[in-house]
Amino acid sequence: MAQRHVVLPLAELPAGESRIVTVRGREIALFNLAGEVFALINRCPHEGAPLGLGLRVGLSESEKPGCYTHSRPGELVRCPWHGWEFDIRTGQSWCEPAKLKAKSFTASIEPGATVVKGPYVAESLPVSIEAHYVVVEL
Repeated sequence: MAQRHVVLPLAELPAGESRIVTVRGREIALFNLAGEVFALINRCPHEGAPLGLGLRVGLSESEKPGCYTHSRPGELVRCPWHGWEFDIRTGQSWCEPAKLKAKSFTASIEPGATVVKGPYVAESLPVSIEAHYVVVEL
């Protein structure tokens, strides 16, 4: 079962912006798309660039030369190193969709009263005293 982690107040992630947080040693890029939040690993699967620092762009498509349509504004993130684009909602690569995907995580917005309820379990570690040393087991 996946563990839930409260990472920041929604006020710190305004619509149209992104933030990088660390959860259990992993950098996660958070994105707010018009009030919906999405989370991707902050590592481009191509060569490891921080996706959370990438430019947010829309989708440009063409059925024939000279005719373009633009849609999904701000729903793709462009890798800051090589320009590879990933769908913020799914992590799917637009450069090599059959091979590459940025790992995505479930993210949600929840009222503070719900978050405070828990259930939360503090991580505890066995501790013992041997002679005059404190030993913590990890």
